[in-house]
Amino acid sequence: MEYSPPPLFKQGPSALARLVFFVVLAIALLISDARFQTLEIVRGVLGAGLYPLQRAALVPRDIFMGAADLAVTSATLRSENDKLRTKDLQLSQQANTASELAAENTHLRALLQLSQRSTTESLPAEIQYDTRDPFTQKVVIGRGAQQGIQDGSPVVNEDGVIGQVTRVFPLQAEVTLLTDKDQAVPVQIVRTGLRSVIYGTPKGDTLDLRFVPISADVQTGDELVTSGLDGVYPPGLPVAKVVRVDKQADTAFARVVCLPIAPVRGARQLLVLHYVNNVPPRPAEEPDAAAAAKEAKKKGGKQADGKAAADKSAAKPGEKAAAEKPAAAKSAEKAPAKPAAAEKKPADKKPASEKSAKPQATPGVKP
Repeated sequence: MEYSPPPLFKQGPSALARLVFFVVLAIALLISDARFQTLEIVRGVLGAGLYPLQRAALVPRDIFMGAADLAVTSATLRSENDKLRTKDLQLSQQANTASELAAENTHLRALLQLSQRSTTESLPAEIQYDTRDPFTQKVVIGRGAQQGIQDGSPVVNEDGVIGQVTRVFPLQAEVTLLTDKDQAVPVQIVRTGLRSVIYGTPKGDTLDLRFVPISADVQTGDELVTSGLDGVYPPGLPVAKVVRVDKQADTAFARVVCLPIAPVRGARQLLVLHYVNNVPPRPAEEPDAAAAAKEAKKKGGKQADGKAAADKSAAKPGEKAAAEKPAAAKSAEKAPAKPAAAEKKPADKKPASEKSAKPQATPGVKP
């Protein structure tokens, strides 16, 4: 009689065979899902089925966070309320002062018959994502040419300048940030009115104020605003603050390091400005005095050469006429001599009657 274990204790394939089978199955599923997305539907069904369990697991956390919010003391709320009221009062005072200054500016310009310098329109936009190039400071906003975005328009937020639109697409636009190494903005110091140009740096964390003489009055803490002389940025927009000034005797310009006032990387909502400058176009540049004198000398020499050539050409016909006059006189003198000779010849010749008369002489008489 053959001995065999009962069905309850029967062993199937060996452990090694099962291990190999499941390893191969797992590798096949990984490859098929990575290449052909075969388990995407299964993953979606499992996520939808597990969502209630996830929300149930997050209930204790939500309860704890809600209790922490309710535990905020009334003193904190009162202090925040007082700060907001103070800031609101300051902003209202600044708005009243700005409106009074704007009205006074309009009145003075009308009194002096000066045209308005600029008109600025704004369009809100939101940053969608950063560009792929890690060596540039650029972002992409969700507004484009169809919404009125123009190439070169300045971009700001409530604190100051953020950057400038450098590429425009139909539905999006690329903004080069203020800290980009290729970005330049003409600025001036509020305290002294000194004008210069501020550039980004390769690191993208600071700004470099260039072309500042060593003798210039620049101090740490000075605020820089746009000068508006380039016709791109409206005047008076906050740009940066001076944090360090290095003056060396062997260089003609000081090294001024600045930090942007606006959070260039922290801003999410932006304003794109459409700045229209009504300043008349720049007149044509006058030539240098030395260059003008040289050109005048060249023109004078050319005119003198032309006059000499004209005199020579005028003198040649005169000389020809003078040379022709003696020849004509000689021919005139010779011409009347011929008729005189013609007159003499008939006088010298004897008439035919006399010749015919000679043979008719009397015979016997010798001639």
